[in-house]
Amino acid sequence: MEKENILEVKNLTVVLDGETLLKDITFSVVEGEALSIIGPNGAGKTLLFRALLGFIPYKGEITWRDGVKIGYVPQKFLVERSTPITVREFFLLHSKHFWAPEKSFVGHLSHELSLVGLSKEILGKPMGEISGGQLQRVLVSWALIDHPDVLLFDEPTAGIDVGGEETIYTIMHKIQDEWGTTILQISHDLNMVYRYTPKVLCINKKMICNGAPQDVLSPKELSKIYGGSAFYHHIDS
Repeated sequence: MEKENILEVKNLTVVLDGETLLKDITFSVVEGEALSIIGPNGAGKTLLFRALLGFIPYKGEITWRDGVKIGYVPQKFLVERSTPITVREFFLLHSKHFWAPEKSFVGHLSHELSLVGLSKEILGKPMGEISGGQLQRVLVSWALIDHPDVLLFDEPTAGIDVGGEETIYTIMHKIQDEWGTTILQISHDLNMVYRYTPKVLCINKKMICNGAPQDVLSPKELSKIYGGSAFYHHIDS
């Protein structure tokens, strides 16, 4: 049976302080699909996420499927090394579980932690002492607590080494496979876009292209997205 759209966006335009930052963006996302959003810095990618989450005013239409639950993993979540709370205490800040018995809550977390490749031992570590890759996986686990239908990842591998990038993308793919979660991710890594997402939305304040990466990421389109003589050569593995 053909899956329905979980998200439809029509003629989305964002104007802030008199400046048009996004203009006439139209696309749809099928339930269980993975979509990458690419574009240069300042293209409006994070702004698009903010509009999808209802954080900023916009013109046009954004229609989520009725009853959809959305999880969000931010691009940056700075933690000072002196931050006194542990990973366990960070999770207990989740509003839904703040008053839950700790043993029950930790048991609830077991699957989310294992899904992102973390053991329960990390719960006792101070937030300021875990690595960037571990922090990113903790944030993914946090976003998974309520079993969302959709996960929005804003540059999920920013500031992580190459090995960590591969791990995060593998985790995203695993979440999609095991839970049927719809994935929307902002990315600068075209190689990972080719490998992990069947559709790509290309924007630079307006929509440049939308479709399968191998069909729409031609040198001509990449030049429209990034300017100049942008070129990317993909070799099928």
